[in-house]
Amino acid sequence: MTITLPCYNIVVTLSNGGGTIISDLDNMDAIESLVLAHACAGVDVADLAYVEGIETAVEACYNRLG
Repeated sequence: MTITLPCYNIVVTLSNGGGTIISDLDNMDAIESLVLAHACAGVDVADLAYVEGIETAVEACYNRLG
């Protein structure tokens, strides 16, 4: 199963209880890992509220690092 999110070109691919993730989130491996872990656990990472949470977390990281 492939899940494409409408932010940061995030694409999650789930297979056999595991998965992979690609995105434009350079140096934000922790956020990628969390999204992938949630998707593997069955969380609907494509839900609008979840996507908004990703955007908020990424923005906070950019503000902190920038």
